[in-house]
Amino acid sequence: MPDAQHEGAGRAGGRARAAVLVSGSGRTLEGLLEHAAAGTLPLEVALVVASRPDAFGLERARRRGVPARVVARRGAASTAAFTAEVFDACREAGAELVLLAGWLALLRPIPADFRGRVLNIHPALLPAFGGKGFYGDRVHAAVLAAGARETGCTVHLVDDEYDHGPVLLQRTVPVLEGDDVPTLAARVFEAEREAYPAAIRAWCAGRAAPG
Repeated sequence: MPDAQHEGAGRAGGRARAAVLVSGSGRTLEGLLEHAAAGTLPLEVALVVASRPDAFGLERARRRGVPARVVARRGAASTAAFTAEVFDACREAGAELVLLAGWLALLRPIPADFRGRVLNIHPALLPAFGGKGFYGDRVHAAVLAAGARETGCTVHLVDDEYDHGPVLLQRTVPVLEGDDVPTLAARVFEAEREAYPAAIRAWCAGRAAPG
C-alpha cells in the first residue's frame, strides 16, 4: 500500500508522477494518457519504458510528447540486471509510481524503494489464468477452452512473481455463447479501460481500491 507521504499527496489532490512500462502496442498506455489529459486521472506520465525496440507504445509516447526509452530484455546479463536498469530509468524520471501496461518481462527483485508502488493489470480474474506464459490472447483462449462462464480483469501490486501480489481491484465480464478470442478480448479490454484508472485513482488517494 502507499506510504504516508503518498497518502498525503493523494489527499491533497496532487498528481502522481508515473513511469509506464510497455512491451507491445501500447493501447493501455494510450488510454491512461487520454484519462490524464482529460483530467479524469491524477497522473503525470513522466516516462515510457519499452522492453523491445519495436514496441508501438514508443510511437504512442512520441506522438504525445512523452519521454521514452528502450531497456531491452534481450541481451541483458540477468533478470536482476535488467530489473535494476528499468528501475534506474524510473528513478531518473522522478517516478513515484510504476504502471505495467502490456509489459511482458519479469521484474525481479522489485527494489525496496518501489515496493507497493508498482501496479499491473491482467486480463483475467487472478489467480485464475495467470502466471508465466499467460498474456494477451493466450489468456482469453485458455478461458474459452476451460468453459468458464465469466472472466474479467485484475489490477494488483507487483511482486517478484508473474501475475502475483495483492489484488487492488477486479472487474467481472460474462463469457457469452458464441464468443471467440477476439470478441472476448474486446469485452475484457473495455473493462480494463475503466478498471486501471479506477485503481490508480484509489492508489493516489492513499486507500485500497474498492472491489
